[in-house]
Amino acid sequence: MDSKTQYSVPKSLQATYEAIVSVTDAVCREHLNDEYADLSRRLAAKLSRKRPSPLESGQPKSWAGGILYTLGRINFLFDRDQKPHLSARELCAAIGVSQGTATSKSNEIMDMMRLFQLHPDWTLPSMVDRNPLAWMISVNGFLVDARYAPREIQEEAFRLGLIPYLPG
Repeated sequence: MDSKTQYSVPKSLQATYEAIVSVTDAVCREHLNDEYADLSRRLAAKLSRKRPSPLESGQPKSWAGGILYTLGRINFLFDRDQKPHLSARELCAAIGVSQGTATSKSNEIMDMMRLFQLHPDWTLPSMVDRNPLAWMISVNGFLVDARYAPREIQEEAFRLGLIPYLPG
């Protein structure tokens, strides 16, 4: 991976974090892309900072599988029309974990982090334009797609961190 963003990780979990991201980076380099690699590092770091951290138990490879499986679910990696695309079976084989292990860890991560498909915070940057949830804001109690709101509302939504960038 070209640019490895550094994320804050507790010293006690640094070795575990590094073991996890060595697996995710290798799989992303071989089968996915830099966006998946960066999101994987970010999610591993976020999991390491939870108290208590779930990464304190279990195998790093299992957590790597759960992390990539989770990001794949959020970003529709298993949909043949997406690029990149891998089936769940292919992803698990590339990681070296069973599909049951990856699914179980993914379910744990999804529940713990309150994640869902199209989650705006975990959408691949290249897909954010196509993610309607990244653009939905509440204006006077009504849900509005910020891309079609007046410019002053867009600017305020961006200032508040409600949308990823100023459209157009």
